[in-house]
Formats: sequence, C-alpha cells, structure tokens
Amino acid sequence: MRPNAAAPRTNQSQGQQSRDTNRPARDDRARPARDERDSRDSRPAKVTRDGRPVRERDSRDGRGAGQGRPAGGNREQRAPREQRPAPVRSSVPTVVPEGTTFADFGIPTTVVRELSSQGIESPFPIQVASLPDTLKGRDVLGRGRTGSGKTLAFSLPVVTRLSQSDTRRAARRPRALVLCPTRELANQINAVMEPLAKALGLNTTTIFGGVAQSRQVSALNAGVDIVIACPGRLEDLLNQRVLSLDGIEITVLDEADHMADLGFLPGVKRIMDKTPTRGQRLLFSATLDNGVDQLVKRYLSNPVSHSVDSAESPVSNMTHHIFAVRDADAKKDVVQQLASGTGRRVLFTRTKHQAKKLAKQLTAQGIPSVDLHGNLGQGARERNLEAFSNGSVRVLVATDIAARGIHVDEIELVVHVDPPAEHKAYLHRSGRTARAGSEGVVVTVMLPEQRSDVKELTRKAKITAQPQSVAPGDAAITSLVGDVAEYVRPADITPPQTQARRGTPSRNGGTRATRTSAPAKSAGPTAQRAQGGRGQSAQGGEGGAGAQARRRGGRGRAQRGGGSATVYSSSSY
Repeated sequence: MRPNAAAPRTNQSQGQQSRDTNRPARDDRARPARDERDSRDSRPAKVTRDGRPVRERDSRDGRGAGQGRPAGGNREQRAPREQRPAPVRSSVPTVVPEGTTFADFGIPTTVVRELSSQGIESPFPIQVASLPDTLKGRDVLGRGRTGSGKTLAFSLPVVTRLSQSDTRRAARRPRALVLCPTRELANQINAVMEPLAKALGLNTTTIFGGVAQSRQVSALNAGVDIVIACPGRLEDLLNQRVLSLDGIEITVLDEADHMADLGFLPGVKRIMDKTPTRGQRLLFSATLDNGVDQLVKRYLSNPVSHSVDSAESPVSNMTHHIFAVRDADAKKDVVQQLASGTGRRVLFTRTKHQAKKLAKQLTAQGIPSVDLHGNLGQGARERNLEAFSNGSVRVLVATDIAARGIHVDEIELVVHVDPPAEHKAYLHRSGRTARAGSEGVVVTVMLPEQRSDVKELTRKAKITAQPQSVAPGDAAITSLVGDVAEYVRPADITPPQTQARRGTPSRNGGTRATRTSAPAKSAGPTAQRAQGGRGQSAQGGEGGAGAQARRRGGRGRAQRGGGSATVYSSSSY
C-alpha cells in the first residue's frame, strides 16, 4: 500500500495484496525529519508503487491525499462544474460623493420624483456601490448591517429593469420574485417597492401564510409583475399550479441568513430551481453562514460582492447600556420606567407569552402598548404595527419576529427586557433604532444570573459597554427616559381596529385603510411605510375583518385572531 495513505485502496487484487506483505511494515520504514520532508530538494514522502513521487494534488476536486469525499455526499447541494460560478469579488468600502443623486445612476425620472416626494434625495453607500452593477443585469451579493438601505438597493434595479424589458405582464406568470423570511418583512418590502413600481406602470403583490390564499390567487390571475413572498406559502401555490416561475427575469433573496436560521433553505432551493437560469439573481444577507454560501455558489453566476460595514459591527451612532438589576421586581419597575417616555420604543422579550403579558401590564399602568409575536393572526399583527407606526401607541413589545425588516421612523430606544440567546439577534434587535444615520439608544436589562451570558453576548457583538448597577428612579435611567408621557387610562385609548375597518378596495384584493388627516405622499416616508404596513391585506391578507369578510358570511380571520375590539393585546383590559 502507499505510504502515509489515510485508507487502503479498495481496488487492489488479491495478488497485489499478497505482494504488499513482503514490503517493510509502515513503522519499520525510515521517516525523514519534518524539515527534510518539507524541502523540495529531498525525496517526497509519498511515492507510487514503482518509486515515482506522488504529486501533491492528486484529486480531481482539489482535495489533498488522504481526504475523502465530504460527509453526507454534498453532490445534491453543488451545482454542476460547468455551471459553478466564479469566485465572488469583494469591493472596497464605498464613500458617497457629496451631491450624488439617484438620477446620476440612470434611474427613471418618475422614480426619482417619487423618491423625492418621500423625502429621499440621496442614496446610501450600499445603493451607490451596487446600483451600477444591478442596473446592468449583473448578479450581485450585497452585504451590510441592518438599516443600511438594502431594500431600496434591490427595489430600484428591479422596477427599472422590468420597465425596460420587452416582456409584458401575464396571468399567473410574474416577472420578478423577491423571497424573504417573514410576513412583516414582506409587507415592509412591498411598502418600499409598490410606489416605485406604480410610478412605472408596474404592480406588486405579497404572498405569505396566515391569511386566506383566495385574494393572492385572484391577484395572480389578474396578472402581476412583482411577487414578494415567503417560501412556505409560495411553495404551496406552486404545488397547486396556481402560478409559474418560468417567466421570472429577476430573483431577489433578502435576509438570506435569516431564512437559513428559520430552516427555509431547502424550500428556497426548490423555488430557485424553478426559476430560469438565465435570469438575474440578487442576494442580500448580513452573513454567509448556515448554508447561505451554498446559495451563492449554486445560483449566482460570477457575482459581484458589495459590502458596507461589517455585518456584525455595531452602529457608531448607537449608544449601548447594560443595566444590572437586583431581582425580578426591580427589573419590572426599571422596564416600566424605560417605557414611560414620550418617544417610540421597542421592548424585546424571549417568549410570546411574556410579550403579551408585558404589553397588557404597561397598558394597564397608563402606557399604551401593543404586542407583536407569532401567536397573533396576520390582521392583528398589521393593526398593532400600524398603531405603533402612526403614533396611537408609543411602545411595541415584541419577540424576535420584529428583529428584522420592521422599519418605523424615530424609534429612540430599544430595550432588551430579556437578553437574546446569541449576538446576531442582539445586533438585529438593536438595529430597530439608529437607522438611516439617526441616533439611538439600546438598553439591556440584566439579572444577576444572566451576567456571564450577557458578557459573552456583548463580547461577540463587539459591544464595549460595561454593566452598571441601577435601581428604579436612578439618574442613569431618568436621563435616558427624558420627558415622561402623560398617564393614559386604558378606557381612553381608541382601538385602532376602527381605523382598519375604514378602507378602500385595493387592486390586489382586500382593503387598504386610508388616513383621514392627510395624503400619504405629503406625510413623508413614515406615512408611506405606515400605509404599506397597515393595509398589506391588500396584497393577499384579510385586513381588519371589514365589510368584505362579513359579506362572505364569516367573522374574518382578523376577528378570530384579534379577539375583541381592543387591539393592544388579546387580553389588554
């Protein structure tokens, strides 16, 4: 047998095996010193049967001698060699030249005008870096921390290139596909992309579970240009042959690392396999772990990588505090004090039950609060998020479901009521504040038994803040809270559900609640996002159990999920 081989050859004949027995045993052979083995002038340590030196690279796949095939046989996860893309090229950090506008990149005038009406005049670094390549049809891998402007970075090339395409809208054959992990993120993407698409005569729809599929099917039958979908419901509709992905020209994978964390990658691969290989692929992800790199290698052709800031790096204009409290009672009082300010704040808990319970407690204490978690129906989620967006309530108590994709302007404080399990969740939670260049504050409330976990968490997140022992009423807390909001009796809070019932039919089905105060365009980007987030039932959701649900003879999913007329929590009062 060959010396130093990791395993015996399996194709030897019996005669060959008998001849090998006359050779010296492995341990009897003279073994040169390491420095001699490494020298190019000395005889190589590995030789063939007739004494010829063995080449260092003796494997088709580039694996060294002694290395077997990867465990599990990765053959299904790897693209054929002739289709495997070239290595990703990384770009240097992008500096935005002063005075740069979207028009400089060739964005259509109507789209630039729409952005200007929302108060968006100049691009962010990730947009400046990626737009030249995405507008040319190149495959792009975009990496950046939360709040860096990735949604607009892929929305602009999608609507621009579709408007310039020779193909036209057809029933059940969308032309662009955006895959994302959660319903809330799908609604948020649609809120950004829909007005840009309309400016160019295009339309969008959202597809996700938790709502009736009838309106989604109706929108597909009427013809849609851009589908923004979560993998689960989209696969259901594909299996029902409700739509075809044969006409997809551009595919976007947003928050790919979060889809990997949720176990969606097998479904994402099955969906991607149904899209044409000639189409453009854009992948945006904070990291490339948990199998995201497989998506890049398998589906992106010679992609260009654009990265602004490290995905794991903290935001420079975000201030972090770690408040060490004595016990659970002190923690409860500190959290209540942190929630009592006049500005918007998001409080994160570990469990759905705790989020619901805390929202109920704060509301009863005169601090209007809503909860957001997986146990809420889609209608209740949208109404609660809209109440937080339009200022009806100023406190959102959420699980990690809101840690990505939810963008509400002017969130001044994020509180980790329960520290997250790992550092990536900490960074994504914290990223709800200090977005788009604004400043924000992040507070972690720590019990004595959580000290070691929080220390490890902040080390991995590269947070330098040190624990500070506090008690309710301390100056460290009051300085962060600022002005305390007036006490609001629970009975005096107007349930936003009445707003959800007041709506107009949308092109994609369902209803979209409209503001009575001012048009969304004049209200700025916050109103634009609120309008998209509130009425996303228009893209396939059920909205607020309005007249259309009652005309079908049922109570509507939103009524079943939301409970009574109160929306702040299913047991707020």
